[in-house]
Amino acid sequence: MTVRIATWNVNSVRLRLDAIAELVKQWNIDVLCFQETKVINDAFPIKAFRRLGFDHCALNGQKSYNGVAILSRRAFERRAEPAWCGKRDCRHLWVTLDVGIDVHNFYVPAGGDVPDPDLNDKFAHKLQFLEEMTDWFGKRRRRNPKSVLVGDLNIAPHENDVWSHKQLLKVVSHTPVEVEALTRLYRTRDWVDAVRHFVPHSEKLYSWWSYRSPRWQDSDRGRRLDHIWTTPALKPHLSRLEVLRDVRGWERPSDHVPIVVELTLPKG
Repeated sequence: MTVRIATWNVNSVRLRLDAIAELVKQWNIDVLCFQETKVINDAFPIKAFRRLGFDHCALNGQKSYNGVAILSRRAFERRAEPAWCGKRDCRHLWVTLDVGIDVHNFYVPAGGDVPDPDLNDKFAHKLQFLEEMTDWFGKRRRRNPKSVLVGDLNIAPHENDVWSHKQLLKVVSHTPVEVEALTRLYRTRDWVDAVRHFVPHSEKLYSWWSYRSPRWQDSDRGRRLDHIWTTPALKPHLSRLEVLRDVRGWERPSDHVPIVVELTLPKG
């Protein structure tokens, strides 16, 4: 039995419906995890997803900003999420699929432009968010051993996750303090970086290219901000992964591209 999970910062779900339909058609997705849906729950285009076969829906949205969603062809149970940093800014969803796998969908704060928490409240919020995630997952280390964490984590941790390690060391998303914070989170459950499980660290790999670069393919100044992690128990079941770079060139694209992971699970 296979389960295919896609994560994508769609940068407005209503603007990407055609692209989402094409993604589902090409890849036969079972579970869709979106970030930056930018729509309140009551206005989410649920009917469009039901026509695609996604009858199970969990939403955590707000008007014009942030927002996450999980759409699934498989039944799931929604779990309660914390109010990260004391805010209700719609950055996390947690469900348990009918095959017993917990799926966490996160949209970590971007952090603004200045990598100094004393000068930039947005950067301070990002570091606090990561610290709270680390504490939360650390306390749940012995919970469900079959878990997947996906989303736009807004950090490119490895030097080959950015177009220039040297030039981006002082740019938010690749600074040492952010990488160290993400590393602490990564260690909470001995997470497996599913993307780098298939693509070695020796290879450059990106999932985001700025809208400011109209010739993004030529300059290729990207960053790997989007991630899929699994707990060690699921590592033997990782059977395929694709970073769908070509989607960045589709009509009306998001600045992020989808990542699809396939898990091959034993029957029953």
